[in-house]
Amino acid sequence: MTPKTKLALFDLDHTLLPIDSDYSWGTFTTAIGWTDPVEFARRNDEFYAHYQAGTLDVHDYVRFATEAARLKGPEVALAARQRFMEEVIAPVIRPPALELVRQHQAAGDEVLIITATNEFVTRPIAEAFGVAQLIAVELERDASGWITGEIRGTPSFREGKVRRFGEWLAARGLHRHETEVTFYSDSINDLPLMDNVDHPVATNPDNRLRALALERGWRVLELFKQ
Repeated sequence: MTPKTKLALFDLDHTLLPIDSDYSWGTFTTAIGWTDPVEFARRNDEFYAHYQAGTLDVHDYVRFATEAARLKGPEVALAARQRFMEEVIAPVIRPPALELVRQHQAAGDEVLIITATNEFVTRPIAEAFGVAQLIAVELERDASGWITGEIRGTPSFREGKVRRFGEWLAARGLHRHETEVTFYSDSINDLPLMDNVDHPVATNPDNRLRALALERGWRVLELFKQ
């Protein structure tokens, strides 16, 4: 019998990171003067509340979240992203999160980060964790190759994570029954994917996911309290 391919999937925000990278990028761009602080904070907080409540319109949010970078253009935006990585992200990448990723890699598992945050923000974060495989919200590009603010394909959000993961498997000639999948997430928004893996792990879970995990007997991991 052929052994199953072992996969370890990680949500990013509040799972591997103790912050929300998308939200933090927004506050960072405000701090460097790209957006009006009062209006941006109001809209950012409103979108974040919808995300936590499971009512987010992801297309509207991505237009909002990428607007400042899109308007600044690639040279300025990429330089700001590097500064964001150094000043905001690097200080909050904690040893227990890195160690958990390394444990799966050392065991020979294929490791993926699967996140509802867009690729512009998350690709360098995945690289900082040493993870090559990233499933994130992909962005449409214009003729010059720069982002337009629109989403390309299926957004990796809620049920979209299940579809995008299925596409990832298919692109590698893998069938779901040939894999053994562990998935770490903090959010009730990820319930569709948690219901479709072998080993769901409620990681730093929100209240609703914690209650569900306890009810179903799922493992609960407090990654940042270790």
